[in-house]
Amino acid sequence: MSIFSLDTINWQRNGRQILKDVSWRVEKGEKWVVFGKNGSGKTALLNIISGNMFPSSGDVKVFGETFGKFPLWEIRKRVGWVSSALQERLKSHESCLDIVVSGKFASIGIYEEVTQQDKEKATALLTSLSMEAFATHAYMTLSQGEKQRILLARALMADPELLILDEPCTGLDIPSRESLLQAVEDLSRESDLVVLYVTHHTEEVLPFFEKALLMHNGEIHKKGQTEDVFTSGHLSAVLDLPVEVTKTNGRYYTVLEKAEFSRSWKTGKTDM
Repeated sequence: MSIFSLDTINWQRNGRQILKDVSWRVEKGEKWVVFGKNGSGKTALLNIISGNMFPSSGDVKVFGETFGKFPLWEIRKRVGWVSSALQERLKSHESCLDIVVSGKFASIGIYEEVTQQDKEKATALLTSLSMEAFATHAYMTLSQGEKQRILLARALMADPELLILDEPCTGLDIPSRESLLQAVEDLSRESDLVVLYVTHHTEEVLPFFEKALLMHNGEIHKKGQTEDVFTSGHLSAVLDLPVEVTKTNGRYYTVLEKAEFSRSWKTGKTDM
């Protein structure tokens, strides 16, 4: 079953082409990594998939519904979203429990009736992420890693069919990053939930992400099985830098090829 399909998507803003001829199809249960530099079009792509933006041209179908023929707010309720940018929009004085409950309504704040069942479900989600002790704490008092776990619980509150993790490890130290990644892996292995994990750090790509998509200058450079996509050649192309990709214990690591970089720097061929 197709969760979403994009057919020749283009999106422009202020005369600038942000996305160009993007076509992509994701099936139920798939776990994808979306990789690319800042400004490569990753976030714009996600905003279209989640119903937060219309493309300038092209066809979008999400959950079997075609954009333009279906209320987009219905789509948003079926999408869970975790990002550092979302933190800035939340009411940081609210309790962690209320932040999680708000995920049921896909709203910033709570403006609808909350049932006892809602509270119990939110508490269960906090417990599953080892955050039950923080239920009554103000969101603003948490560490960055703890905040991201709360956002993950919030994203799961509405039982989404699609979970988007937009650079969730931004600002995390190594222990917090690994803890969050483990939580994501545990969640993903236990469900048919489609996961799109967005990053520009190869070391965050865990083995269970079986597929990958590389973005470069608003276009899809390569997509397919992760092991076929995460090669030195493909990553050098999308990073505009000569890099060597190695794989250790199922994790990918990127090292700059200094000699090649030095030659490129001198000839002005890098994009830095």
